[in-house]
Amino acid sequence: MDTETSRIPARSRRQAMDWSLVLVSQGIETTIDNSPDGSGWGLIVPAPNLGQAVESLRKYHLENRGWPWQQRVLRPGFLFDWVSLAWVALLVIFFVLNSHTDLEGAGLMNSTYVAHGHWWRLFTAMWLHADAGHLAANAVIGSILLGLTMGRYGTGTGLLAAYLAGAGGNVAAWLLSLEQHRNLGASGMVMGCLGLLATQSLSLWRSHPPARKYLITSIGAGVMLFILFGMTPGTDVMAHLGGFISGLSIGWFLLLVPKFSHRPSVNFVAAILFTLLVLLPWYLAVKHAPPPV
Repeated sequence: MDTETSRIPARSRRQAMDWSLVLVSQGIETTIDNSPDGSGWGLIVPAPNLGQAVESLRKYHLENRGWPWQQRVLRPGFLFDWVSLAWVALLVIFFVLNSHTDLEGAGLMNSTYVAHGHWWRLFTAMWLHADAGHLAANAVIGSILLGLTMGRYGTGTGLLAAYLAGAGGNVAAWLLSLEQHRNLGASGMVMGCLGLLATQSLSLWRSHPPARKYLITSIGAGVMLFILFGMTPGTDVMAHLGGFISGLSIGWFLLLVPKFSHRPSVNFVAAILFTLLVLLPWYLAVKHAPPPV
């Protein structure tokens, strides 16, 4: 073996592939090796980067240890975070509350109200749905895409990123509408998840040329799914497109700081911010609700 390289042993091919993605995201070139001498799977890394590689893998192990809500579902390195089901539960709770009280009047995204300072409607509208079918469609598709997004970017970070992308979709619908625009539902957030997932392979573009095929297929799949789900007749195409583009933009930013999004402290702060961006807008919505007609 070249004296300028070192080998890190792995337990299996899957672990070697996962570790390779971790190291590539840190800018460390790797080669997956299955040694014929019986030593099994491993990673070949430049000897000067051995210490950094081992430290990166140690942090990766610590950050993913003991979190039972995340499960590996695809290769290479895709995780599904079951905490996304808590988001579905919140959607159901708001749907039930809206059936007993007039949350829609207080929280509907109405471009006229937003233009007069009711910014909170950009967030509250995501928790409201027109009927059970509308809720079910967003809950089923959204739980899958949000679970994958949270698994990719971190539980708190992924949830907040998707939520902000959904708000970005409502901002786009507000700014681009020529007439008064009214909408509700979490579909902008769902499309935001699609955009976030479509950018998840961008980190491999420069550091690992053989992985560029994942970039092409990922972006292509994201665009195809957006056309399939986001441009269905009768849906709010502007909010969907705004959410998708917002997701792409936020995902690009997160890929520029790969070590940032998975830190436990960052995920904790992101979860707190998400909670505040649920509670504060609804507090303001109820406080400034228009009088019943």
